[in-house]
Amino acid sequence: MAIQLVSTTLLGVTIIEPKVFGDQRGFFYESFNAREFAETVQSGVEFVQDNHSRSVKGVLRGLHYQIQHAQGKLVRVVEGEVFDVVVDIRRSSPNFGKWEGVYLSADNKRQVWVPPGFAHGFCVTSDSAAFLYKTTDFWHPEFERTLLWNDPALGIEWPLDGEPQLAAKDAAGRLLVDAEVFA
Repeated sequence: MAIQLVSTTLLGVTIIEPKVFGDQRGFFYESFNAREFAETVQSGVEFVQDNHSRSVKGVLRGLHYQIQHAQGKLVRVVEGEVFDVVVDIRRSSPNFGKWEGVYLSADNKRQVWVPPGFAHGFCVTSDSAAFLYKTTDFWHPEFERTLLWNDPALGIEWPLDGEPQLAAKDAAGRLLVDAEVFA
């Protein structure tokens, strides 16, 4: 097995640690293997799109989700470091409104599987970061929703020095109590 799974407090959300082979020349690891993912993380997942973003320190992106055409996301960082956050927005879940945060970096090579039904975001903690993610459905802007990153009901402990840099849609996110969520 080329990966090790780390459980989270949110059922379905999984931290994936790849087996890294390194020597004086550098390193190698499989960043994705469909067969192993199906056998160890979740079966029946098909990725349809790869995305790549680059952000500077203090940028906060999220908390995003699609209310229809819900996306599963497999996220990782290939340059720098981010604090990655997942929020359970499935009203029927015992963990509704709870969050999990994990540092993802080029050094630790961790990935996080974010199944449909969760909001996702991250803030950059290094000078800059390159963030890659696979999605299980295409982007549908008409169904995209944003939770307010600093909703007091969520109580996310973002590792920020001051106010984050936000996109307009992230600054205008909704409180969980007012947001469209999953059943």
